[in-house]
Amino acid sequence: MQTGIVSTIGQKCRRCYSCVRECPAKAIKVFEGQALVLENRCISCGHCVKVCALEAKKIKSDINLVLDELLPLHKTIAIVAPAFVAAYPENYQKIPTALKSLGFDKVIETAFGADLISKQYAKYFENKNDKIVISTPCPAIVNYIEKYFVDLVDNLAGIVSPMIATGKYLKSKYGNETKVVFIGPCVAKKSEYVDDKVENAIDAVLTFTELKQIFKSHQIDLEKLRDSYFDPPYANLGKSYPLPGGLLKSANFNNDILEKEIIVAEGKEKVVELINDIAEGKIKSKFVDILFCEGCISGPAIESDLNYYSKREKILDYIDENITHVDKSIWKSEIYNSRNLDLSRSFTRRSQRIPMPSEERIQEILARTNKFTKQDELNCGSCGYNTCREYAVLIAKGIAEEEMCLPFLIEEMEKAYSELKETQEQLHNAEKLASIGQLAAGVAHEMNNPLATILLYSSMLKEDFENLKNQNPGLEDLKMIIDETNRCKGIVSNLLDFARQGKLKVKRENIVNIVKDVVKITKLNPNYNSIKFSIDSKLTNEMFDFDSDQLKQVIINLINNACEALEESEIKEVKVLLEIKNHNLNLEVADTGSGIDNENLNKLFTPFFTTKKIGKGTGLGLAISYGIVKMHRGSIKVKSEKNKGSVFTVQLPINENVTLMN
Repeated sequence: MQTGIVSTIGQKCRRCYSCVRECPAKAIKVFEGQALVLENRCISCGHCVKVCALEAKKIKSDINLVLDELLPLHKTIAIVAPAFVAAYPENYQKIPTALKSLGFDKVIETAFGADLISKQYAKYFENKNDKIVISTPCPAIVNYIEKYFVDLVDNLAGIVSPMIATGKYLKSKYGNETKVVFIGPCVAKKSEYVDDKVENAIDAVLTFTELKQIFKSHQIDLEKLRDSYFDPPYANLGKSYPLPGGLLKSANFNNDILEKEIIVAEGKEKVVELINDIAEGKIKSKFVDILFCEGCISGPAIESDLNYYSKREKILDYIDENITHVDKSIWKSEIYNSRNLDLSRSFTRRSQRIPMPSEERIQEILARTNKFTKQDELNCGSCGYNTCREYAVLIAKGIAEEEMCLPFLIEEMEKAYSELKETQEQLHNAEKLASIGQLAAGVAHEMNNPLATILLYSSMLKEDFENLKNQNPGLEDLKMIIDETNRCKGIVSNLLDFARQGKLKVKRENIVNIVKDVVKITKLNPNYNSIKFSIDSKLTNEMFDFDSDQLKQVIINLINNACEALEESEIKEVKVLLEIKNHNLNLEVADTGSGIDNENLNKLFTPFFTTKKIGKGTGLGLAISYGIVKMHRGSIKVKSEKNKGSVFTVQLPINENVTLMN
């Protein structure tokens, strides 16, 4: 059940945060993606209603109250705000007729109430000159100050709004049994008429939007109705109240542009800025006339296709048409006869400000969304708040949530996508390795026996030829057969190594010593005499848990590949770096070789893929290394730049117990 004036329709709200951006009171709490209106903080200004393209904001309706309880059972008077001309620009002359067809006994201009309070403002301004006076026809302004600037409550003019003044006038004239319904463009009027400081003056509030719904449901076609005018009392300059500065005109204040004692402000941004300046003592003027909308003609429930200037022109035309028809003597008589009507009111301090969180808390929240420095604070406004800091403050106050930050969400999504892609690649490689491993085991097993036979008989023939006294030309051919057979056996051996992966014999070993052993053996190869080897260990503890034989195979493969990549390089260097990084043991093998083409980087760990010359490699070394590293719960990555070299990095976790994999 709706309790606040404005609420959220959950199924329509879609994380756009437009309402968050527009709310001057920060009364929108985002919870699980839903922009919920906080009743206690809401000032009912209706800005969230205006900007919600999805129509996810709902205004509390008095339609049933008016149609089912007031009109059928009581003498009921409708009082219409002067902005009705802008709401019904083509048919405004027919509105009194339409309202009476619904059952209203009288239809009166709320502008008469504006005339009543204008005299009060003139007196108030004369007597109150020791501090700034803030006008109070706009209930959203009153709500804002009562809830968020309680120190300015005493600055509010103690005068009722035109709506309340008209209601009081009618109740005094026709009795309290008479019901009064206000009709206008303002959502905040719904909160004003139930305020205990002015209660019983008005019995219901309908917006122009609600009135159009009633006309539609009752099939009232304005085009077919006759023109008519309001019932007395008739209004004078109070008709100008929906325009910025209308109060000043009605009260006969000097609103010259050079007048320093009076300020007129309208629109959310200007009003919020002005009230802050008043609170901080920056304003020295005596009187401030402010409206949260750009005049009541721009109210949230006016539903007009006209722009601001066209609506303003309509109001001015309406004033010109009707002001001369007002009998000034009768009007003055009505004003005079109402001289004893109490049009004063008081206000309530009901602060909704939440204490400012500590700087540590703010910085902690910013850090959680990857904002560690001022440069990280983009202040893009995608969350609905002006700055990242404001966003963090409101998270700490329990009004916002971290998922509102679009750049952070995009970064997290990109990170998740990257991790998912990497996991998919690893899974794909693992499946490929498993299937190829099964094939390799079968092929290797079948080839081993015939290769052994070829090698045996070739060796026997070679021995026989060597025992002959005469030089035999077939001896060199036999040597070639034996060499190639041995090479085939090496390939088969690699295939078997690849196929047999799956078991680890983990024990604590010295990783630096293993690297040194591999480098020492590699240096014995005469082909690598011109290569400069270096080992840089940044480890304070060199003992780790791993399968030394298998990890040694990985290091051998990486260093041999690095050496072979230096064949055509002028600078021949292989560097091995050992360090702890992000709770991992990092083993980095870098060379100054020819590098790897970008299109080949993703294929390096694929079995049988090689960039080496024919006869130089089988394409299994890196695939075997990849499998061994994965069994250790680690990762192996490569970075390469053409003609500048490559860097292979093996990362092994040091805080996990590596279990045997079968």
